[in-house]
Amino acid sequence: MPAAVAQLSRVAVFLQEHGDSAELAQAGDGGGLAAYAWLIPVVPMVVAFLILFFGKYSPWKGWGMATAALGFVAVYGTVLAVANLRDGIVAEFSVNVGDIGTFAIEWGWVVDGLSILMFFLVGVVGLLVFVYANAYMKGDARYTWFFASFTLFAGGMLVLVSAPNFIQLIVGWELVGVSSYLLIGHYWEDMDNIDAANKAFMTNKVADAALFIGAIIMSLSAGSFQFSEIFTRMIEGQTTLGQFGFWAGLAIFIGAMGKSAQFPFHVWLPDAMAGPTPVSALMHAATMVTAGVYLIARLFPFYQLPEFSGSVSTIIVIIGAITLLSMGLLAIVQDDIKRVLAYSTVSQLGYMVAALGVGAYTAGLFHLFTHAFFKALLFLGAGSIIHAVHSNNMSDMGGLRKYMPATFWTFLVGTAALVGIFPFAGFWSKDEIISSAFFNATNNPEFAVWFMVVLSILGAFITAFYMARVVSLTFFGTYLGDAKPHESPAVMVVPMVALAVGAATAGLLNIPGLTEVVTDWVTTRAFPIVEHHFAQPEYFLIAIVTPVVLLGLFIGWRLFGPSSELHYTGTGGEAVDVSAPQRKVAVERDTFRIPVLYPVLENKYYIDDLYMNGLVRPTMGPIADATLWVDMNVVDAVPNLGAGVARYAAAAVAVIDDNAVDGFYNVTGATTGATGSFLRQLFPGRVQQYVALSFAGVVIFAALFVIF
Repeated sequence: MPAAVAQLSRVAVFLQEHGDSAELAQAGDGGGLAAYAWLIPVVPMVVAFLILFFGKYSPWKGWGMATAALGFVAVYGTVLAVANLRDGIVAEFSVNVGDIGTFAIEWGWVVDGLSILMFFLVGVVGLLVFVYANAYMKGDARYTWFFASFTLFAGGMLVLVSAPNFIQLIVGWELVGVSSYLLIGHYWEDMDNIDAANKAFMTNKVADAALFIGAIIMSLSAGSFQFSEIFTRMIEGQTTLGQFGFWAGLAIFIGAMGKSAQFPFHVWLPDAMAGPTPVSALMHAATMVTAGVYLIARLFPFYQLPEFSGSVSTIIVIIGAITLLSMGLLAIVQDDIKRVLAYSTVSQLGYMVAALGVGAYTAGLFHLFTHAFFKALLFLGAGSIIHAVHSNNMSDMGGLRKYMPATFWTFLVGTAALVGIFPFAGFWSKDEIISSAFFNATNNPEFAVWFMVVLSILGAFITAFYMARVVSLTFFGTYLGDAKPHESPAVMVVPMVALAVGAATAGLLNIPGLTEVVTDWVTTRAFPIVEHHFAQPEYFLIAIVTPVVLLGLFIGWRLFGPSSELHYTGTGGEAVDVSAPQRKVAVERDTFRIPVLYPVLENKYYIDDLYMNGLVRPTMGPIADATLWVDMNVVDAVPNLGAGVARYAAAAVAVIDDNAVDGFYNVTGATTGATGSFLRQLFPGRVQQYVALSFAGVVIFAALFVIF
């Protein structure tokens, strides 16, 4: 690296000023605790296959084995988290399993603040979701298969986040993709679920192709697949990433956009709600959709060095900002409660992605941490409601707080955390993102950063608005469903209560200038993380954002709360008596219809139509037909030709068998029969003649013996 370029590197300057070990003076290698961390991804993977083959014969039909595996991960992840906070752990283990030219193919595991964060979240949140799933999936026709796929899903994510190199990361990446396909299409009897699974799979495959290309470019440029080796060679100037880094970084980010459902690759995630609710909870909280955020965080040192990555970080900021606002708007017009939460997840992922793009490493991961608790809680709450009313639609709900008090109060805690009400978890993490963006905007006044600041504040308003709508239509007013609502069993309520505790308190772990536990946690890495840390909360921004959030809640409550009759109108706009038997047909519970905007939102910006008509239907229609024709007429031609040759050969063998082989045996049999007939005439069966002839023969042989 030329000296002039080296001077541009904030990390290089940091290392010159503080030394290579400045950030890690207290970090250790974790000893045996880190050395045996390979068990974290391996145990769920092994258990998934054990459930597949032996689950039906186990006491709980596979659920016990699955829950035990996640329990193991939860305990191990928690112990690692405590050890990391106490001593700091940075360790990497790799075993060479082969070579491609001069490139070593290695399998291993990395144990540092970032991977430990994901071990903890997948383990703890996953365990609670698995416990909940026992009751939710009770009576399912494919109960054991579900838990085999679900465990594989968690295991694939753990393979991904433990990966020290691109090869292993891609293996985990694809395991997550395959298992998510199985889980989204779990109820495959319904064609809509098959479409949703195919949509998720194909959309992700487009993005995955970009990830593969980017990983190849970066690895070839650095001469290694290992992340640590790539970063080391960047600092030492031993790479050609200065020439190809922009394209490598952009391609890898496109891969991250697919998994984390960033605009315009967001279209698969809302449809993925076709899968069972426990899948939605874990997918949106600690697996799959957080994989893209994790990937950007793992490569954060690269993306924050413009001499290598160019302007990719600016693109990351813009995409994240567009996603956080545009997906929040789509949540406003949904009737399906799970779809509202799905669009909410995409919006919150936009916050995380934009934060990492702007350089707010801790803020982005802090929001990932708090989001795991309150979003898992909200999805489990939605599942509890669906379990009670047998419908996903809020137009079949209303007044449920009277029937489901535990679900109501825990859902309310999750809502407060998501919206960002003090002192719930989302308040602290979202405030840190907006504060970090504002700091960067004032110190580096680029359009992209100010764009993110403005959209982040607008996004906070939109989040408060659509969640006020959800709570109003679900828990207040008159119950409009047909089923008799009831509170969920304790095995479902207890995990919700546990997550509610996390949603209420997790934010207290990183108060600027006071606790900063998460900061110490996630910045414990082999490569120093350079970012701004706040000495105290940004009260100025809190004073701006908090009224914006309260205004969103107020407007949402006024429009959709029990005092409003807006959502109790007929399809023609006439007032409707909601107590009438025909109310299910007449009631329309929707947001106010803003001309132009509402049709655009209702049709999801028409992007879904573009995907379905441009990708999904052609693939499942003409392309599938063409593939079938090629398969039947080209691919099958070889085995068909072989079968034809074998058929004619068999016919020829049959002719030879009938006329030559059988002819020989037939002639032999006829000769033997004729000889027998002749002998029967010669010897008609008189015993006296046989004895006389035998005696004569003996005499003759005796005479010959004496003579000769």
